[in-house]
Amino acid sequence: MKDVSNKIKTSLWLLLITIGVLILTLGNVEASDPTGIATYGASDSVAGLKYAVNFSWTLLGAFLVFIMQAGFALLGGFLRQKNMLSYMAHCFIDATFGAMVFYFIGFGLMFGGSKLAPGLENGSSIFGCDGFMLLGKAYDVQTIMLWLFQMVFATKTVSIIAGAVAERLKFGAYLTYSFFVCGIIYPIYGHWVWGGGWLSTLPFGSGVKDFAGCACVHTIGGILALVGAWVLGPRKGKYNPDGTANPIPGHNMVFVVIGTILLAFGWFGFNAGSTLAATDLRISIIASNTFIAAAAGASIMLFYTWATTGYIDVAFICNGALAGLVAITAPCAYVAPWAAVVIGVLAGLAMRGTVWLVEVKMKIDDPLGAVAVHATNGIWGMLAVGLFADGTYGGVNGLITGSGWQLLAQFIGTVVAMAWAFAWGFGLFAIMKYHLNLRVSDLVESEGLDTHIHGSPCYPVESGLVTLSGIPVEEVRREEEVQISLLERALSKDATREKIYSEKLGRWVYALVKPGKTPKK
Repeated sequence: MKDVSNKIKTSLWLLLITIGVLILTLGNVEASDPTGIATYGASDSVAGLKYAVNFSWTLLGAFLVFIMQAGFALLGGFLRQKNMLSYMAHCFIDATFGAMVFYFIGFGLMFGGSKLAPGLENGSSIFGCDGFMLLGKAYDVQTIMLWLFQMVFATKTVSIIAGAVAERLKFGAYLTYSFFVCGIIYPIYGHWVWGGGWLSTLPFGSGVKDFAGCACVHTIGGILALVGAWVLGPRKGKYNPDGTANPIPGHNMVFVVIGTILLAFGWFGFNAGSTLAATDLRISIIASNTFIAAAAGASIMLFYTWATTGYIDVAFICNGALAGLVAITAPCAYVAPWAAVVIGVLAGLAMRGTVWLVEVKMKIDDPLGAVAVHATNGIWGMLAVGLFADGTYGGVNGLITGSGWQLLAQFIGTVVAMAWAFAWGFGLFAIMKYHLNLRVSDLVESEGLDTHIHGSPCYPVESGLVTLSGIPVEEVRREEEVQISLLERALSKDATREKIYSEKLGRWVYALVKPGKTPKK
């Protein structure tokens, strides 16, 4: 009855919110340029054609970044098959529910006051307060183009966390952190760097420079992933009583490889698309640097794993490529190709070192390596701007040009991102842990989140399948059910036990009666 009551309350709240939104938008017809005629011009002028080319480029970038969501979902091959559907659901809902949160709240907080497009005039150096729901003057082709491009970035930030907390997080807790990340945490830090906020105007170098999101996306998402996995605790069986870690193999490396390739493809839109202009011919260097860093990260892990283990570890090679992509995200526009090689190689090595640090030393279970790939290399990429920027783009000069001021600005921006994400992450996950019961029961974790939360396995068992020993799977399951039934029947007749409900296991069990206590009838 309690669950039914909660569902009714939730439905009522959703209804009230929907009615409120309708009332808020009713009769709101103010707009800036919803048709694009004023922006493009009445005739095919050169200026109008330039706008059209840049519009098309930015929209194409947004489409490429959206495709990255499929790449994130396929990285679920690192997980066990009984939790694959749950993880893919998280990735899909990040791109839908997260987008709605960014539409209603996040975009206005992030870009209000930036004056990057019509309807974004009001805001401070701390947060924006204009452009919410794309109403009023924000109902403009330029502003809506900017919203679409930035929305897909927001949904990538929250998807990073899903990999670190996979296989044991409750769905309600996932929705809660998704709301806060897309609505508050990511947008406000993004405003400080991309929306004209205080970090972008620091009096050191050119202010904090994060071309496509090393800090805004990857450091924020990666630190939140670290804190979430830490507070949530490791998966059952990950660590032995003596603290040593056990490998928990994934179920499908084909998915992992394809997912990595899709992410790399989408990253061209992530980085080169961040120029917001095809007429900015620096896009050739940005795209090339992006690929070079990924290739360098993958290559170093190929030879590292071969030399240290005797095997060519495809999982680490894929994560090496992703590490290189993350690390080049901030400096891609400001460095030469040789620097992209250095950044990618060091990114791969940093990723491998962080996996050891997080898993072995800190005892934090991160199934997909999200912390090693995103947090570590988001930090490294930010600092790389201050080291390798050669002054040929945007007036950004790194240490190689003899100036250390940009490195100082990058250091400040990175530390602020880490502190902001850690403070929000710890507060959010700690509150959910002690008040919302953050983790699923042992039974759900053992049998898999797919069937218990989503009502269906990702890979339904079909008749005719057999185990490795040649016994039909259906026969094995029937035998297990018979054995469990016989055991429960025997326990029910044991006078020293009573039937109680275990919140931890999520089922009824027969527990031993404490001495001096009369068993319940």
